[in-house]
Amino acid sequence: MFKKILIANRGEIALRVIRTCKEMGIKTVAVYSTADAESLHVRFADEAVCIGPPPSNLSYLKMANIIAAAEITNADAIHPGYGFLSENAKFSKICQEHGIKFIGASPEMIDRMGDKANAKSTMIEAGVPCVPGSEGVIETFEECQKIALETGYPVMLKASAGGGGKGMRAIWKEEDLKAAWESARQESKAAFGNDDMYMEKLIEEPRHIEIQVVGDSFGKACHLSERDCSVQRRHQKLTEETPSPFMTDELREAMGNAAVKAAEYIKYEGAGTVEFLVDKHRNFYFMEMNTRIQVEHPITEQVIDYDLIREQIMVAAGIPISGKNYYPILHSIECRINAEDPYNDFRPSPGKITTLHTPGGHGVRLDTHVYSGYTIPPNYDSMIAKLITTAQSREEAINKMKRALDEFVIEGIKTTIPFHRQLMDEPDYVAGNYTTKFMESFVMKDKIED
Repeated sequence: MFKKILIANRGEIALRVIRTCKEMGIKTVAVYSTADAESLHVRFADEAVCIGPPPSNLSYLKMANIIAAAEITNADAIHPGYGFLSENAKFSKICQEHGIKFIGASPEMIDRMGDKANAKSTMIEAGVPCVPGSEGVIETFEECQKIALETGYPVMLKASAGGGGKGMRAIWKEEDLKAAWESARQESKAAFGNDDMYMEKLIEEPRHIEIQVVGDSFGKACHLSERDCSVQRRHQKLTEETPSPFMTDELREAMGNAAVKAAEYIKYEGAGTVEFLVDKHRNFYFMEMNTRIQVEHPITEQVIDYDLIREQIMVAAGIPISGKNYYPILHSIECRINAEDPYNDFRPSPGKITTLHTPGGHGVRLDTHVYSGYTIPPNYDSMIAKLITTAQSREEAINKMKRALDEFVIEGIKTTIPFHRQLMDEPDYVAGNYTTKFMESFVMKDKIED
């Protein structure tokens, strides 16, 4: 087992990893930019190393600084969390070359699954259902036209190196294809340094449902059931739940088996997520695989009583998994609390937290790195907390979330707490009738002033 792990991340996920390491008797090293010097992950780690100024490219994305921090502290492993370098094949390879265990996918695995067109062709080989469309990267616009006609409109153009909705375009008729092709490639080039595109049939009224998997170094994989991530705004998830209100026992079994087949086909090692689009007829199609821990992993932990970070560390240390598949025995919902103003088009709201009162009680979990007096820097993702409620049924979990949100007080900045509170009363959400298009018709009710 590792003696010391450096956490190459910040905020609540860094603190989350530190807590599990401490429970396992493993020493921890936090890295931080000068903007994060007062963050709780820095305070609670055994050691902390400043790796640069606030901009990510000069700190959390600066591979040489992170490797140097690991070497001067004698860390024998690096946990990348999510975001930043968590799915960076070059960083995974550099860790290998320096004799430091990267707690995540191998560089070969990241390359294979990180490129979405390549991942799709791999899943077709594995026999996992995929959305009809191109089998790989589209080389020319003429080829793009041909595939669109063969697939049938509407279609979706996607950046092969994409994420977060960048480089994606829905096309409903042929005359719009040229403009979409050019703008998507430009956006992808600017965001990822890569303008490779692929095409899929546009699935109407889709659900975004993902399956959590864990694979070990012996070629064995298991699944830990599903998470429904369909409530999204501009392709960014806002809230997640498990089990999905759309799921049936038969669909769960089929999707779980497909995810395990995918992981074992590529001999996947570590925690990962196989993401699917599910249409209104409950047909499911492979979308992508995330070769890292997910933001929404706590709800899976809550419904099956399982520490996914611990499992990541155990697998990385060469310990085999049991191979058992897990199914939810409770219901859990996560609300991402962002420093954003939901009454003003979710505009970012960094600044100093003047008052903080956190919710508690049975079945309430809060993952956060902030506190009263903490200043949220403007340099990073706006998520400052994840509020998770768990109960015997979906109805109870929603009612518990309402109560917890009512207790959650953050002053000095704007947050998405009011949005989530209204969401929990929205009839379609309460009924479980939502797709990835849900937010297109959701409107915030007028703000009630004190």
